[in-house]
Amino acid sequence: MAEFMCERLNNVWIDFPDTLTNGNYKFNGDELFNSYCNNNCKTELDKVNGICLWLFEKSFGNNSSFVNNAQSNINIVEYIIIWLSYMLSLKSHEEITNINDFYDKYIKNGEKYIKEINDVNDYKSYKDLIDKKQYLMNINKNVISKFYNALKSLCNMYNEFNDDDPDCKTYSEKAKEFIEKYKELNEDNNNTKDSPYNQILSTLSNDYNILKSKCNSDKSINFPSLPTFSRRSVIKSTLTSITFIFVAVSILLGISYKYSLFGFRKRSQKQHLRKKLKK
Repeated sequence: MAEFMCERLNNVWIDFPDTLTNGNYKFNGDELFNSYCNNNCKTELDKVNGICLWLFEKSFGNNSSFVNNAQSNINIVEYIIIWLSYMLSLKSHEEITNINDFYDKYIKNGEKYIKEINDVNDYKSYKDLIDKKQYLMNINKNVISKFYNALKSLCNMYNEFNDDDPDCKTYSEKAKEFIEKYKELNEDNNNTKDSPYNQILSTLSNDYNILKSKCNSDKSINFPSLPTFSRRSVIKSTLTSITFIFVAVSILLGISYKYSLFGFRKRSQKQHLRKKLKK
């Protein structure tokens, strides 16, 4: 999945860099977006939307690719939305303050987004695919930036990788950059089991491991592995267990003290009664 998606993103980065020039987007051509806004892209956002549609078209455009990718590679949508969210976050836009506003303006009733694709059962349109990943719409833009940086680092490796003559030593060094970005994401407080955040991490992890597997045959190369767990979550789990044990012990000690105190009172009462009887 990542190999083809990264190739398409690379085309986008060439024609539409992910940095601003004098506070504005820079479009190096109109090939990617013109046909997706009927040659009538009036605003920068119209052009961004056109490029977003281009990514969907290249990934899910015809019946065959829609069926195959919608069923097995729906996570492609995650990468497209991460790219879109990041580009929107680079500057302020009139009437568009976040990706939800963009969704309402361009996607919700957009002709090309809601157009049904024949012979597909699970997903009828691009909008259906996006709606399956709705949780991406609510992720903080600072977090999205971290995911985007990790995605771009991964894509740079994919785009430079030569399957016919792989330079695994070079790629193993470049992989360290991605590993560091992944570790930072992995230790974030948002990374909880089965959370949307964790799902995106899983997608990045799977695509990295696919690339890593291409160098498995070269035993002389130590291609770095991703962390399999979050140290923060382990510490949190350990502290929770310790807290539970402490509370349980405190309760047991309290009960024990209560009963020992009760026994002491009973003995005192008996001794007092004996003294009375002796009198």
